[in-house]
This record gives sequence, C-alpha cells and structure tokens, in this order.
Amino acid sequence: MAYLILKVLLSGLVIAAVSEIARRSPAFGALVASLPLISILGIVWLWRDTRDPLLIADHAYATFWYVLPSLPMFLLVPWMLRQGVAFGWSLCAGVVLTILLYAITSFALARMGVKL
Repeated sequence: MAYLILKVLLSGLVIAAVSEIARRSPAFGALVASLPLISILGIVWLWRDTRDPLLIADHAYATFWYVLPSLPMFLLVPWMLRQGVAFGWSLCAGVVLTILLYAITSFALARMGVKL
C-alpha cells in the first residue's frame, strides 16, 4: 500500500509542477509538459512491478503510436480558443477529436498488421 501511495504522490507531484510552471511561463510549462514524464514514470513503475523487458518494450512501442493521434488536439484547442469558443467546448472538441483519431489509428494499424 505504501508503494501505491508513493506512486500516486510522485505522479501527482509531476502534474502539479507542470501546472505551476505553466502558470508562470506558458512556453516553459509547455516544454516541461511535452517531456514524456508520465510515460517515463509509467515505464519506471512498470519495470519496478514486473522486471519484464518485453512488457516494457510493448508499452513503449504502443505509447509511440498513441502519442501521434493525440497531437492534433494541441492544435485544435488553441485554435478554437482564439476563435472565441469557450474553454469547456474547446477542450471537449479536442478530447473527441483525440478519441476519434485513436480509433482510426488502432483500426489502421491493425489492418497494417501492427499489434498494440
């Protein structure tokens, strides 16, 4: 149980740090947020829990493919906000776009024989 609490606290600390940095400097906050900190933490926790290099390799490989369809959200949301669309609607549209692109990516990769 202590290990789970440690994972939650460290992971939450990373998210809190990113939001505080972004509040002071949006560009630097974006730089820190763009680092694969959550992926790295996930890989470290997965390694600590399993010591399975093939599981880590599969996780990292799948992460690569799922990062790609998430990127357009970071163009859609700011564009919508600059057009005067409310924050909630902009964020929802970004999430919906990402979900659709995840589905399309999963379908396309499966058709190409890429197993995630």
